[in-house]
Amino acid sequence: MILINLLPHREEKRRRKKIAFFAGIGAAAAFGLLAVGVWYGVVDQLTSSQRERNAYLAAEIGKLEIQIKDIAALKAEIESLKARQKAVEDLQIDRNVPVHLLNELVRQTPEGVYLTSVKQKGQVIAILGVAQTNERVSELLRNTAYNSEWLVKPELVEIKVSGVQTADRSQKRLFDFSLRVSVKRPQEQPGAVPVAPAAKKG
Repeated sequence: MILINLLPHREEKRRRKKIAFFAGIGAAAAFGLLAVGVWYGVVDQLTSSQRERNAYLAAEIGKLEIQIKDIAALKAEIESLKARQKAVEDLQIDRNVPVHLLNELVRQTPEGVYLTSVKQKGQVIAILGVAQTNERVSELLRNTAYNSEWLVKPELVEIKVSGVQTADRSQKRLFDFSLRVSVKRPQEQPGAVPVAPAAKKG
C-alpha cells in the first residue's frame, strides 16, 4: 500500500528552522546580556575597590600633611630656640667687652690726646677726640694696630685743625679727629676657651 503525505512538509520544515533560528538568536542575546552583566559587575567591583583605595590614600596623605606641618613647626621652634640660646651665649661672652674696651683705650691713648666720645655699634667703635699734634693721633693709630689685644683695624676718618683760646687770649693749635676701630670678641682671642652653659643648680 502506498502512503502519500499530503501535509505541507516544506512549510513545516521551514517553520522549524525559523523557530530554531530565533531560539538561537534569543540564546545568544541572553548569553550576551549575561556576559555584559557579569562584566559590568566586575568593573563596578573594581571601581568600588579603587575608590576605597583612593579614599584610604587621601586620608593617609592628609595625615602625612598634618605631620609634615607639625615637623615644620617643630623645626621652626628649634631654630628659634637655637637663635635665643646663641643670643644669650653672645651676651654672656660679650658682657665684659666694655670693660676691656675702656681699659684698652686708657692704655693705648698717648699723652696729649683727649677722647671726647666713644660709641660702639656692633663690633665697630667710633671715637672722637682732640689731639695736640698730628703725631699724637698717628701714635694712637699705631698703638691700636700693633700693641692692643682687643682693638684691631684702626681707620682714621677725619682730622682737622681747630683753635682754642687760652687764658692769655692766645690761640693754641689743636686737632680734632675721628677714627673707627674694631673690637675683638672674647672668642677671637688667642687660646680662648668656649663658654660652657651654666650648670643648673640642684
